[in-house]
Order: sequence, then C-alpha cells, then structure tokens
Amino acid sequence: MPTAAIEIRRNYSPDEETALIAAVQTAVIEALKVPPWTISVRLFVHEARRFAGPADKGERYTLVTLDCFTGRSLATKRVLYQAITHRLGLCGIPADHLKVLLREAPRENWAIRGGQPASDVALGYDVAI
Repeated sequence: MPTAAIEIRRNYSPDEETALIAAVQTAVIEALKVPPWTISVRLFVHEARRFAGPADKGERYTLVTLDCFTGRSLATKRVLYQAITHRLGLCGIPADHLKVLLREAPRENWAIRGGQPASDVALGYDVAI
C-alpha cells in the first residue's frame, strides 16, 4: 500500500500537476509491482520561501517521499529510484534536482481494509521482491 508525496517549489498548470502525479504513480506501480488500486499520490505545492532546497537547484527542486511496507530488495529499490527519476524527467524535472526518500515500515504498522493490521491481511501481491 505505497503512499507517495511529491513536494515542489513552483506552480505548474493543472495538466502538468496531473502528469507529475501520474509519473510517480506509474513508476511505483511498475517498479514495486503493486496493483494500481494500492497506491495514493499527493502533490504539495509550496511557495519557494516555505520550502528551502539546495541553493543550486532552484525552482524545479522536487522531493518525493514514498512510504511502503518493509521487504523490497536493494535491486528493486534501485529500479524504483531510476523509474521515478526517468518519469519525472519526462515532466521537465532534471535528475539532479530530484531527491527520493523511501521510508519502510513493517506491515503491522499499517491499518488497512477496515482497520486491520496489514500483517493480518492477504495483500494479493508480493512485497519481498
């Protein structure tokens, strides 16, 4: 049940915002091999004065934070990072203006499907990839 947040420092058009969300969503679905219904992606647009990034990155600096279940291999994480970088690059985000933070939590720390611990639920997909 990955949950992603995209944080940006500039205004984009509604179509561009939709493309940013779709880029991250598609990258996560493909890299982590999760069904589309399992992921949520949020976009946060900050005024530049409220989001300080590296001084040399400017207004296109982008932070993607992804929370997911523990269990993916380093190889899978590498695929994920490259997929996000590639897809956001197609949206005009330079690779060196992007930071991806992956936070993993054990399944028992997530409540899903009516408040059940995810460790008690058959997910329908494999986490240990």
